[in-house]
Amino acid sequence: MSRTTDVASQDGNKSKNQLRVGRLVKAHGLKGGLKVELYTDNPERRFHTGAAFTLQVPEASPWHGKDVTIREYRVMNGSPVVFFDDVEDRTAAESLVRAILWIDQDVDEVEDNAWFDHQLVGLDVVRDDVVVGRVVRIEHFPAQDLLIIKTGEREIMVPFVEAIVPSVDVAQGRVIVTPPPGLFEDLPDSSDVEAAPSSDADAAE
Repeated sequence: MSRTTDVASQDGNKSKNQLRVGRLVKAHGLKGGLKVELYTDNPERRFHTGAAFTLQVPEASPWHGKDVTIREYRVMNGSPVVFFDDVEDRTAAESLVRAILWIDQDVDEVEDNAWFDHQLVGLDVVRDDVVVGRVVRIEHFPAQDLLIIKTGEREIMVPFVEAIVPSVDVAQGRVIVTPPPGLFEDLPDSSDVEAAPSSDADAAE
């Protein structure tokens, strides 16, 4: 699940923004259903009959520039499945696969355990109580978000997942990271490590 709350401004309406709340990942069944990868901690509020979404799709898609409206939302075999008005069969559903869903939302509303990009940019990055860098931007990908961290002259891409970024403290101006070995530093190459002299060989001499 995404840990950021993406925002895209709407022209002419300063009180509203577009928030990314899901991605359509696979057609489900023969009646136009689509499995949804949720980018929200409150799907019951976002996905309900009558909810309208703006679609993010390639310009070549027949859905480019269009909205969709939910006619039904279900959880089937543990997976969220959505049905839209005017999407009546599997062929139509397949044309929507990989589309990202955006919904009108008040700019001040924040999801649990999620942050706006502008809240993260500029935060210090702390590892083992030492500041090791600073967040310079966020990259959004379907699978996960990445924090781009400037450390020295390098930029490091850090998956924004709880296992690696367990704590975000906007008030204190920092994020805590617990990266795996090699993410922030180059691991020594085994060919560069010289074998230590054998104590048995020394004794034989």
